[in-house]
Parts: sequence; structure tokens; C-alpha cells
Amino acid sequence: MNADHIKNLIASQLACDHITLEGDGRHWYTTIVSAEFEGKRPIARHQRVYACLGDKMKTDEIHALSIKAFTPAEWAAQAV
Repeated sequence: MNADHIKNLIASQLACDHITLEGDGRHWYTTIVSAEFEGKRPIARHQRVYACLGDKMKTDEIHALSIKAFTPAEWAAQAV
């Protein structure tokens, strides 16, 4: 599983204003900005991202994924 494939899986099911993904092929780190995260707590945001990946985490195609999930307003506030 490569970074482009994982990004495409997420972006195809979650409207992302911004998405980055880095990793070594087993351990991945992503930053996602989506309006869908509005009003959701961090755990719900992570669950939403995991849902995009289906069984890929269970079958160890993706061993570990660290997620930073922001709303557009939170992302904009970080830029200041």
C-alpha cells in the first residue's frame, strides 16, 4: 500500500480541503482538513477516517495511522 493509494481511499469518501500523508509503508501520518469534522470530537473524526479505509487496518495492509483532523476554521487558525 502506498501513500497515493491511501490518500485516494480517504479522499474518495471524505470531502477534504487538504490532505497530506507520509510514512514508511507500514506507519503512516496524515493531516486532514474537512468540513465534515465540524461539531465532531477527535475520536469521531478518527473513526470517520478509519471508515474510509475499510478493512485495510484489520488486515494489516495499513499497520498504523496517526491522524491529525481539523475543520477548515481550526486549520486556518493554525496558520496564524
